[in-house]
Amino acid sequence: MTATYEDTKEQLLNAILDHVPFDGWSETSFRAAISDCGLDAGLARAICPRGAVDLALAFHARGDAAMLDRINTEDLSGLKFRDKIAAAVRFRLQAVEDKEAVRRGVTLFALPIYAADGAKAVWGTCDQIWTALGDTSDDVNWYTKRATLSGVYSSTLLYWLGDDSPDYQATWEFLDRRIEGVMQFEKLKAQVNDNPLLKPFLAVPNWLAGQVKAPVKMPDNLPGSLSSGK
Repeated sequence: MTATYEDTKEQLLNAILDHVPFDGWSETSFRAAISDCGLDAGLARAICPRGAVDLALAFHARGDAAMLDRINTEDLSGLKFRDKIAAAVRFRLQAVEDKEAVRRGVTLFALPIYAADGAKAVWGTCDQIWTALGDTSDDVNWYTKRATLSGVYSSTLLYWLGDDSPDYQATWEFLDRRIEGVMQFEKLKAQVNDNPLLKPFLAVPNWLAGQVKAPVKMPDNLPGSLSSGK
């Protein structure tokens, strides 16, 4: 059976994980993965044009997929919404196969040339969390929810990388404090909106925010789309 594009990429990803702890998500690690897999270098470059960077993003996507599996299979119905968010972030961190690979990834995406890729990956994680938990917002809240959670997730990730407490208990406590801070801020906004003396000061910002809409996801088979072939 001929290996598919995705199968070959998974093979490269599995291979490079043996080298990342020593050489990072680097060209050295990528070449070693190609050698380990016995692949043609040209084929490997066609699958991963940016080499190890593409595999680092694939590693992140693998963790997102594992997180979604847990969100969709575990019963979260008895939890408060804030606890559902906390559970989703925990699921994402617990999905990590290799902590050192994540540490090396943080270093990679801290480089200016790859910072946008790292930010997009984190945003994608948070978007998947909100979507999986049933978010239906279509205005500025679509953005603010994901931006806020991106901050919570990123800071918790960095704390987790340095946490050596049993079962990462210190990390989960840190996560709870961050979410509590967000909840208090949202509560304050609601109080300001409900206060007739303060509400006029928010009239213009709220109007501007109301003009912002979440991106509309178009069906892939529309004429003129890349997947339609027209």
